[in-house]
This record gives sequence, C-alpha cells and structure tokens, in this order.
Amino acid sequence: MLSKNKKLVIFGSGQIAEVAHYFFSSDSEYEVVAFCVDAQFKTQDTLQGLPIVTFEDIQKNYPQDEFFIFIAMSYNKVNVLRKERYQTFKEMGYKFASYISTNAICSTEDIGEHCFILEQNNIQPYAKIGKNVVLWSGNHIGHHSIVEDHCFISSHNVISGGVLIGERTFIGVNSTLRDNITVGKGAVIGAGALVLEDLPDLAVTFSEGSTLSRVPSNRLRSI
Repeated sequence: MLSKNKKLVIFGSGQIAEVAHYFFSSDSEYEVVAFCVDAQFKTQDTLQGLPIVTFEDIQKNYPQDEFFIFIAMSYNKVNVLRKERYQTFKEMGYKFASYISTNAICSTEDIGEHCFILEQNNIQPYAKIGKNVVLWSGNHIGHHSIVEDHCFISSHNVISGGVLIGERTFIGVNSTLRDNITVGKGAVIGAGALVLEDLPDLAVTFSEGSTLSRVPSNRLRSI
C-alpha cells in the first residue's frame, strides 16, 4: 500500500469521477478528500462517503496551497471542456494530480502533468505524452510517438511508432493507427477505425458498424 501523503479533490461527480476515486484511493499516494462540481450541477451532498463542494467555494474549503486537483471529465465537445477546466484551475494556482497505474508499462518519463493512465497501457521508449491526457485501459503507444495535450484515448488502441496525435483528439476503442502518420488537432477517430494516412485538423473517421441480420437469433441453425 502506497503512503497517502497528498490530499486530492476530484472535480466531477459522474462515472469517471467514481473511477478516478477508485484508482487514486487504491493505487496512488493521494488521499481523496472531496469531490467538486459547479453549483448548478450539485444534486447531492456526498459521493463515495465524501463531501461534494461547489466550484464557487473550493478555494475557501480546499485552498490551492494544500490540495491537489484532478479533473474527472469526459471528451465532450472534443475535449474542449476538459481543456478549459484545466486552464481555469491552472490560473487559480492549483497543483494537478496524475495517476499512472502500477499495472501499466511506461518506458518513457516524458509524460506531462494531469494525466490518467490506466492498467495495461504499454508506452514504449521515446514516446511523449502531453498534459491533461487520458489513456483508458490497454493501449499500445509506439516508440517515438507523440500524444499532444488534452487528448482522450479510449481502450485497446494500437498507435504505431512515430505517430503524431494533435491536441484534443479523441480515439474510440479498438482503433489502429499505422506508423509515421500525423493526426490533426481536434480529430475524432471512431471505434474500430483503421487509419493509414495523415488526417487534417478536425477530421472525423470511422469504420462501418456491423450489419443487423433480418433473421432473429432463435431461427439460426448453425448456433
């Protein structure tokens, strides 16, 4: 068990905030002491047995010289909201917490602040991870690849060597990016995509979904 010598407030009260609470509590040096939300979104007083404070009161209750912040937000509006909230807390003088799972393989130290790197990620040598980046479970980040700031990469993606991923990009589950390509800023790569060439800023790419059979499962003869 790691020593809990840093106190942490998690911004957010949804599912990602609960996941963050679990991992920070079970596998980090941080002690989660509270959650924080904007006053207009506060619908309860506690979460996971901890108080929920409003953003408007956070400096009074949890001042920046004593507490760390982690922003548990999703990729809504192609990560614009996560970026804006990160910048707001930065301007307020808060220090950021990062979580890197002890069950991840990180062969690089070039990782920015306020990252959330879950289990079974494999980050190869000479890769660079920017600030405010989420790597959900089970990704491969190839050697010499760069993931710029504010990206959200969901689970089980293969990013080959020498790839540049522009800031705020979102990558859906089970996607593959070939080596030495560039993905522009604010791109959205849908689940199961195969990316073989450069993508411009704000690009959207996706694979075709599975076709729904007209035959119901109880009429299939081979199963």
